[in-house]
Amino acid sequence: MRYDYQLAVIGGGAGGLTAAAGAASFGASTALIEREIKLGGDCLHFGCVPSKALITAASEAVDWSVHMNLSEDQYNSLFTKAMSRVKEAVEEVHSHDSKQRFIDMGVAVYEGSAKFLNNHTLQVGNDLITAKRIVIASGSSPSIPSIQGIEQVDYLTNETIFSLKERPYSIIVIGGGAVGVELAQALAHLGVKTTLLESSETILAKEDEEIADLVQKELAKKIIIITGTQVDHVESADEGVTVYFNKKGSPATVQASHLLVAAGRKANIDNLELENAEIATENGVVKVDSHLRTSQKNIYAIGDCNGSMPFTHAAGMEGKIAVSNAVLGLTRKASYENVPWVVYTTPELYHLGLTEQEAREKYGDQLLTFKTKLETSDRFMAERNKTGLIKVLTTGRGKIVGAHAFGPAAGEWMQEVGTLKALNKKFQAISSIVHPYPARNNAIVQTADLYWREKLFNSKWNEAIKWYVQTFR
Repeated sequence: MRYDYQLAVIGGGAGGLTAAAGAASFGASTALIEREIKLGGDCLHFGCVPSKALITAASEAVDWSVHMNLSEDQYNSLFTKAMSRVKEAVEEVHSHDSKQRFIDMGVAVYEGSAKFLNNHTLQVGNDLITAKRIVIASGSSPSIPSIQGIEQVDYLTNETIFSLKERPYSIIVIGGGAVGVELAQALAHLGVKTTLLESSETILAKEDEEIADLVQKELAKKIIIITGTQVDHVESADEGVTVYFNKKGSPATVQASHLLVAAGRKANIDNLELENAEIATENGVVKVDSHLRTSQKNIYAIGDCNGSMPFTHAAGMEGKIAVSNAVLGLTRKASYENVPWVVYTTPELYHLGLTEQEAREKYGDQLLTFKTKLETSDRFMAERNKTGLIKVLTTGRGKIVGAHAFGPAAGEWMQEVGTLKALNKKFQAISSIVHPYPARNNAIVQTADLYWREKLFNSKWNEAIKWYVQTFR
């Protein structure tokens, strides 16, 4: 059978754009289907880019507030400027993902929603597209929990909050995951009275407990955080919205001018009519194997729609793997053990591999834990910004199984550990690498030095070394 394209990609987010660009670069005839007017996906328009622009502007507002007692008008002005910066950042980054750029690569770009007719045929508006192979990269959307009254009140999500024209007086954030805590803290820094409700007993429940506890204590300086809550219902109030919830069986309420729902994500697969192509799903996502193939071997699924790792960089990685498998016929597998993530609070949280709790369960007494408080590192002392901790988990031989940190720009300097892990190098190797003083990553060297203290100076070999030095040196 002759197909219109060798590869069709559904979705113009990070994963889909990576797959489409890669396929075109390999010489494959490629179609890219995107339902939105602009390419870039959730990360560009509603997630990573606008939120980081807002966080940066909010951090600058904190610097202002340290030196002066800001008025409501001053906070309003800072909020307006922050939102302007968000818009500018999105527009600038979008220029890298313009439709014309992909058309110039030779990619045929279709505007509209795709639905399967069979495992080789898609309908997009009035167009029928046939492809030898297909990559589903349809992304995800905010998940709205089943809360009584939620549809009767005005609420914000990460897709609508960046459209605000005026600074909220106060806000309730439902959800203590990465999106919830990042936006809650940024708004609090811009003078918004913020309350965060989380159903778990701690925010950031997927993180290392010790690190998450440090984050929560830092956020609590500006935010009212109520954990262990069960939201019962919401209703409109004279000046905003009222949220009714239970905490340990006791009913309570909180009122604010605005409500932000940040209670997770759901895969954008409902309208794809996957059943027509007999594509299996599981727990609301597309089911894939280790090669990112669906139940139809000519169809792949990457990014948020397959439920693997809800991060832009993970989708990009999967896009590279899927396109090499689909176009070049390789059999590459997706592995996530070396994929880190960062929660962009102030300070930042860095996460790689297993948490201490997970590693303890897996390795037991063989696990070694090395920790350095940032208050003992010269650079952080010099900056007078000493809040934070580094924690690296290794086997007895130094194999890195987990790395976590909370500190200023931790997502940047902690990736040295991530690179070492990806290269399958031992943690103690960092001790022999000369770092410029007083760079922040010297704190990692301090942490790596602890390995030698544990394995050498605190071991039975230390007495033998002392004897050798005293006798022969």
